[in-house]
Amino acid sequence: MVFRVYGGRMRILVFCFAAAMTAVFLSGCRTVPKVQRVGVEEQIDLSGNWNDTDSRMVSEEMIKDALSRAWISNFSSAKGAQPRVIVGSVLNKSHEHINTETFVKDLERELINSGRVYFVASSEQRGEIRQERMEQAEHASLETAKSMGQEHGADFMVKGQINTILDEAGKTQLKYYQIELEMINILTNEKVWIGQKKIKKVVERPNYRP
Repeated sequence: MVFRVYGGRMRILVFCFAAAMTAVFLSGCRTVPKVQRVGVEEQIDLSGNWNDTDSRMVSEEMIKDALSRAWISNFSSAKGAQPRVIVGSVLNKSHEHINTETFVKDLERELINSGRVYFVASSEQRGEIRQERMEQAEHASLETAKSMGQEHGADFMVKGQINTILDEAGKTQLKYYQIELEMINILTNEKVWIGQKKIKKVVERPNYRP
């Protein structure tokens, strides 16, 4: 009789333990994120904040506008060559954290791929390349070493900023972005082009509690 009681308790304990482990396992499974691959060009807005779609769209439209203006043809006519351009700083003056480096890269890509301008490396990149030339002067053969003082200076610099205005009432939020870009003649400091792009988003928060 004692053995039967003991055996019954053991079966109950084993059953409870198995049930508990199953619950833990199922709970753990529910924490595994669901991942779905999507096209890079697909427009996806989750938070309503500045995202890759905004960066790509703004850079494409603004560079297209810049290259359609008179400054580029005026320079080419006067100098008989395509202008050399560099992208300077783009300041984030918005209320959001925006990675302006990716936006700068989008601007650089549009400028280079246009075929309308030559593009000059950034100051950071130039420093690394200059160091390489110095090492070549010391270690490479005379036939292959690249000499100093042969760089092409930029003729124009693109600078800009991103501003936002935020308005909200209840569960509805209005986000207004204004992106300003300027093309500046490095020799004369003249602004030869000013571009502006505006984006307006309405974001609804379904879980809003006043």
